[in-house]
Amino acid sequence: MSQIPQLKPQDVLVALKLFLLKERPRLNDLAADLGISQAEISGSLKRAILAGISRPDDGMPYPQALGEFVLHGLRYAFPAQIGHLSKGMPTAYSAAPLNKKISSADALIWPDVDGEMRGQAVEPLYKSAPFAAKKDPALYELLALIDALRVGGARERKLAAAELDKRLSK
Repeated sequence: MSQIPQLKPQDVLVALKLFLLKERPRLNDLAADLGISQAEISGSLKRAILAGISRPDDGMPYPQALGEFVLHGLRYAFPAQIGHLSKGMPTAYSAAPLNKKISSADALIWPDVDGEMRGQAVEPLYKSAPFAAKKDPALYELLALIDALRVGGARERKLAAAELDKRLSK
């Protein structure tokens, strides 16, 4: 009996990007947009299909299944910790859209040498997430909202869940 491979963080990144694109691009284009190898993209598609969050025919995510996983399982499957002070890109409630609803003296960032904000470091969902976020503002918002679920308190998680639900139920 073969074992079903477990989802990895990059599988969520790939599924979110595909959700936003609405149609499947060529693997090399997806790899270039996300900063992930084509082999890893292929593995991500296979794991997402086996996990039931993507369609077997083309690997595109089922919006409802992706939304359920992101809203109810992701923070348990891929928890994050708030770390040291660093320079980087804002995330969680320090980034759009939550930064308009929550004001906090403590900024949360993804460490990034090109970043302009100082704050406490949050490890991104996947190492190439900041790279991908710089290329796609809609993906950036989804990843920042996911980080609010991963590291936020009850209020931040509630606001992030509402925003994610709006975006993922389209």
